[in-house]
Amino acid sequence: MGSVERIQNVAKRVAKWHKAGHQVVVVPSAMAGETNRLLGLAKEINELADRRELDMLASTGEQASSALLAIALQTQGVAARSYTGWQVPVETDSSFTKARIKSINPERIKADLADGKVVVVTGFQGIDPDGHITTLGRGGSDTSAVAIAAAIGADECLTFTDVDGVYTTDPRIEPEARRLSVISFEEMLEMASLGSKILQIRSVEFAGKYKVPLRVLSSLTDPELDIEIEKNSGTLITFEEDAKMESALVSGIAFSRDEAKITLLGVPDKPGVAFAILDPIAKANIELDMIIQNQSVDGTTDFSFTVNRSDFKRAIEVINNTVVPAVGARQVIADDKVCKVSIVGIGMRSHAGVASKMFRTLAEEGVNIQMITTSEIKTSVAIEDKYMELAVRALHKAFNLGETEPVEEK
Repeated sequence: MGSVERIQNVAKRVAKWHKAGHQVVVVPSAMAGETNRLLGLAKEINELADRRELDMLASTGEQASSALLAIALQTQGVAARSYTGWQVPVETDSSFTKARIKSINPERIKADLADGKVVVVTGFQGIDPDGHITTLGRGGSDTSAVAIAAAIGADECLTFTDVDGVYTTDPRIEPEARRLSVISFEEMLEMASLGSKILQIRSVEFAGKYKVPLRVLSSLTDPELDIEIEKNSGTLITFEEDAKMESALVSGIAFSRDEAKITLLGVPDKPGVAFAILDPIAKANIELDMIIQNQSVDGTTDFSFTVNRSDFKRAIEVINNTVVPAVGARQVIADDKVCKVSIVGIGMRSHAGVASKMFRTLAEEGVNIQMITTSEIKTSVAIEDKYMELAVRALHKAFNLGETEPVEEK
């Protein structure tokens, strides 16, 4: 949606699906750079502008692109009608700039679909119980699209983006990365939460909760590409039983560069100490990731956790000003030069030794592991950020992820 030409191409693609007999609802984002431009204007006036007014402002970007897309469709002879989120309505809570969807009334959309129209609904926004316009946070158009698909009972939600699907890892890091034809909701949620930027986490959560199959497709292909080719391209994110065809030991390698580690040495090992350390950080609206508490020695323990690098300085301030005076600590060690690398795969549930293979691979490359966390389908490690690309490439090779077909180890 970055220019008039691109909007016209989107209209051609939508018209193709409509003319093939499909009922289509389109959820566009703002034109490229528009949201940043609008919020930049607000920041020039007041860096601490009221969040309710910021939502009023930011929501206009999607409104403009939706109207332009409807006009482009009408110009191509396709009946189309655009709506803002509050006209549908998409009902949210009142958390301005990061609202959550509570419900969607699909009746207006369904009536237009039954009447043969393409419906264009602004993404990223809704309305709260008091009638105020809200936005869902960055990437919120993905969430809007999945939520609307769930509300109308869509067969599939197609997400067109600047990549042609979900890869085993970032091809910019590992040229042998392979596009997956199918991946489970659970795997995709882990990949998104661990650093993969293809889809917004909340959109994947919605898709899994309401069982809406998602397909990630490239927006850069010919908009008039044969529909039978297009509908089977990209990556389908679906139910685990449908993703079994690619249930390799590991499906992908995710990574995050934006990590920082904080360690409190010599804190009292007693009930409530974890809460005393972490509660002030949570109240500062700082999200924690990997958390490790060591074995007690002489009545004290060491406590480590990671935060996003953008929250690092604030977290240190909270630790020094609030936590240390409250619980005591012999020393605080901080390191903002760490990264997180993770292996993800539903095949890990039924195979032993996956984590040890990961650790052996990293050891052979001379990469020291600082922290480890696991779940049923993933293992994550914190390492020095200078080793990130080496670790990703080594693990990708070790788990045969560059193979044309996934390799199931015995």
